[in-house]
Amino acid sequence: MEMDEYIKSLLTQISESYNFLKERKDEPGDLDIIKVHLGKIQGVIKVLCNKIEALNNSSDRYSELLKLGKSYLQNYDFNKVIEAYELYSEDVLRIKNIRISILSSLEETKFIFKIQSMLRDWDS
Repeated sequence: MEMDEYIKSLLTQISESYNFLKERKDEPGDLDIIKVHLGKIQGVIKVLCNKIEALNNSSDRYSELLKLGKSYLQNYDFNKVIEAYELYSEDVLRIKNIRISILSSLEETKFIFKIQSMLRDWDS
């Protein structure tokens, strides 16, 4: 039960950063804010995957979450793009582009939808 609460807190952190980025209005200088939330999302996903692997139960309810998390980390890395955009940190269109790309990556992999679904199930 304690592990469930810990995993729930990790999922909540990912969901909160996703929602923050989704609701963000693109303004000059936002690249640093996006970078912080991307780092948080990536870091929490890594911790989440490590915790699920430590449970050592491939048939449990977290197996799909583990698969989606590993796939996301393997296939999506925006750090180089953000570094390249540092020169254009005042360019609102580039800021919007990277923010939407991050959101889309979480949606395309169905990872954020799985997280939101699990959080809804916990709350009901």
